[in-house]
Amino acid sequence: MNISPFLIPVTAIVGAFVYVIVKTLAQSRVRELEIRERIAMIERGLVPAPEVDPRGFDHAMNRLDRREYIRYAGGGRHRRAGVTMIGVGFGLMVLIAFASGEESVAIGVGGFLVVIGLAFFVNSFIDGSSSLPVSEHPRPWGTPPPSTPTTTSTEPQRPTNG
Repeated sequence: MNISPFLIPVTAIVGAFVYVIVKTLAQSRVRELEIRERIAMIERGLVPAPEVDPRGFDHAMNRLDRREYIRYAGGGRHRRAGVTMIGVGFGLMVLIAFASGEESVAIGVGGFLVVIGLAFFVNSFIDGSSSLPVSEHPRPWGTPPPSTPTTTSTEPQRPTNG
């Protein structure tokens, strides 16, 4: 019996796709059962604890943990993207110049990315919003601002887990 050498990688690729599909179907079934359980609790008049929806609870807690007391608008994000893009452009210029010896091609390709990075960087300063403390940002649905801790420290207080 003569087996093709291409049969092993093809089988591995097909197996990986089948595994991903089966895993996705199983996770969707578990999620559906979690949602049905939560709906049943609400229909009985019980208020489900946040731990009943652990993925949603963990997602919300991670979002709160990452959030700083000073909220920055898109300017900082544009600035970081611009600096990264400029670095990638200059790196590509150096790589192409040394690898191929074609300085004009290196400046053309890398320079394109540098110009895009400069555009991001300039856009960060043109963006009209400024950084404001969280309490000065408009809050959705009329919710009150978070209470300020009563300490003598000038450092902003971070929430503690535990």
